[in-house]
Amino acid sequence: MPPSSGTSDSDAPRPARPTGWEPRDPTLPPPPPRRARRRPRRLLRTLFGLLLLGTLLLAGAFAAGYLLVDIPPANSAAVAQSNLYLYRDGSTLARDGEVNRENVRLDRVPLTVRQAVLAAEDRDFHTSRAVDPKAMVRAAWNTVSGKGRQSGSTITQQYVKNYYLGQEQTLTRKAKEFFIAIKLGREKSKEEILQGYLNTSYFGRNAYGVQAAARAYYGKDVEQLDTAEGAYLASVLKAPSAYDVTTHPENRAKAVARWNYVLDGMVTEGWLPRADRAAARFPVPQTARPATGLSGQRGYLVQAVEEYLTEHGIVDEKTLAGGGFRITTTLEPAKQDALVQAVEDQVMSRLDPAATPTDRYVRVGAAAVDPADGKVLAMYGGVDYTRQYVNNATRRDYQVGSTFKPFVFTAAVQSGAQTQQGEPITPHTVYDGRNRRPVEGWHGIPYDPANEDDETFGEIPVGAATDLSVNAVYAQMAVDVGPGHVRRTAVALGLPGSTPDLTATPSIALGPATASVLDMATAYATLAAHGRHGTYTLVEGLSRDGQEITVPAPTARQAVTREAADTTTAVLQNVVRTGTGTAALAAGRPAAGKTGTAEDDKAAWFAGYTPELATVVALMGQDPESGRQESLYGALGQPRINGGGEPTEIWAQFTRDALAGTPPRDFDLQVMPGAEELPSIPPLPDTPDSPNASGSPDTAAVSDISGTPDASPAPDTSGASEAREESYEIGEAGPGAASRSPRPPRASPGQ
Repeated sequence: MPPSSGTSDSDAPRPARPTGWEPRDPTLPPPPPRRARRRPRRLLRTLFGLLLLGTLLLAGAFAAGYLLVDIPPANSAAVAQSNLYLYRDGSTLARDGEVNRENVRLDRVPLTVRQAVLAAEDRDFHTSRAVDPKAMVRAAWNTVSGKGRQSGSTITQQYVKNYYLGQEQTLTRKAKEFFIAIKLGREKSKEEILQGYLNTSYFGRNAYGVQAAARAYYGKDVEQLDTAEGAYLASVLKAPSAYDVTTHPENRAKAVARWNYVLDGMVTEGWLPRADRAAARFPVPQTARPATGLSGQRGYLVQAVEEYLTEHGIVDEKTLAGGGFRITTTLEPAKQDALVQAVEDQVMSRLDPAATPTDRYVRVGAAAVDPADGKVLAMYGGVDYTRQYVNNATRRDYQVGSTFKPFVFTAAVQSGAQTQQGEPITPHTVYDGRNRRPVEGWHGIPYDPANEDDETFGEIPVGAATDLSVNAVYAQMAVDVGPGHVRRTAVALGLPGSTPDLTATPSIALGPATASVLDMATAYATLAAHGRHGTYTLVEGLSRDGQEITVPAPTARQAVTREAADTTTAVLQNVVRTGTGTAALAAGRPAAGKTGTAEDDKAAWFAGYTPELATVVALMGQDPESGRQESLYGALGQPRINGGGEPTEIWAQFTRDALAGTPPRDFDLQVMPGAEELPSIPPLPDTPDSPNASGSPDTAAVSDISGTPDASPAPDTSGASEAREESYEIGEAGPGAASRSPRPPRASPGQ
């Protein structure tokens, strides 16, 4: 190899350096690998993808939820309402259900009360959407972070929870609430939602809805609430029991602070002038009262009102059971209390079943009617509706006894009837009062009713026969008038035509018919109203959800002539003055009435009236276990219970107290000619008599309803429908020669 030219390898030419290349600074760390440099970008892309996926999933879930969750029907608790029963003066009588709610239209709620609720619960209600996601997130964060459990629900969401769902705290319920609220916000107006919210919210004191709350806290209807009261009710929505200052006085400061918050919010929103805010004073609510149920007399009164509404076709039974009715009755609280007290004083407080077993059988029924318009003012149904279900004032299974006899005399005067001898029937007409005297002019099976204790009275005028309830006289009078006409007159006066055992036979005069106490009070009210009969009524006003429902106005008609009614009244005044009803004189005002006692003393009655008030009282005997009618012999420690005793005493005390403060009025009577001065008997002994006890009902009825004596082959078992009267030893010389000593009790004739 030739020798080198003198150059070395190091002298060989090097490759050219790239333009712009700079040598690396040895003080800097080496650059990362290219793969590491790509990781942040991948992470950003992943996060973006996940966010997009989450957004798509949320959108899909929202769409699915919106499509799948429908607005359900209202839950049963939300639509359940009680029927609210009010006395005539508007005070609460009873509520017939467990849910204390009465729905009202929004326009019944004062504007300031609505604004107070919005200030407390959702000030942006009218401008915001149905749901507020930011508020929900904020509430959730505050709850999680320990700032207290909070709710981010709008009023729409709260309404959904109250009305469509329930109060359970679950994610499922919350999700449903969210979607239903959105749909509801699209389908219903703000006013509809606010109305629903106000009617479904719980305010404490068992009050659901603002109307029930107004009654529970302030004893008034919602439209009567002022701004301060409305603000308090809005305050308690947050924590009803905690903010009830009468139930929890220790929380008054907290409740007042909440009330101030509501009012200040109203000022902030421009809903309340500052001057009105400054003048507002904390409205202390009334003391909480126990829920009004159906115990005591309330259940009987509610039952009677419901029967009145359904039987008169005003509301059908199914609709009434649906609730929501506001029913203003004709009952007056003062008179109702007076009637209950009279029964308590004269009978219930004296019962001692341990010492006197018969006291277990004692039942009392009573009803008072205004003769001017037929309105029922008071009623006594029994000792307690929750203990004794049957209403003694409306039941139709006890014979009315001699309290029916005035209807016979009214029919006689009304029709101008005559005796078998052709003499007009007046209070002075003399009849044969012999015991078991066969009636004349009757073409059915012979009928010879027994007087009480088989006593013979001899010749006796109608007036005195009424005072002493002589069966022989009135059975004959029924034939003279015509049993069909007697029946028709009783119905015209007020007894229902369907009254059991109201049969057109001679025994109709002795009271085998089993009319109710209320039926009899209505009929006697017709006599007090000079023969003008107004169908009884228990309801003055009726509404549902704020809509008034027409209640038929009471109608009155002349059932019998004024002369017939007034002449009967004149005769019945004598019963009170000197006859079997002298205990009624304790009422201290002019009165007319008639006593009656059913077969075997199973019931004792007094039916009486003043010009202002007609009241009927009955004591009834019933075994509390078997339900059988039982004799009242020995009850209240007495040998006998008769119409002139406890029933008349109850009547007298009630009438005196019910009419206290009103001046006594005399009867303005227009009697038949010759009836101005009535025959009377001397005062009776201190022990009242036991007027009538009718026997078993007639076995058949005749269909003749003419005003002439009936002729019918219908059987009328002799002795089977006889009434018994406690009598006095009155000889043939007439009642003026009476030596009166009550006879001991015995079984009625034919038993």
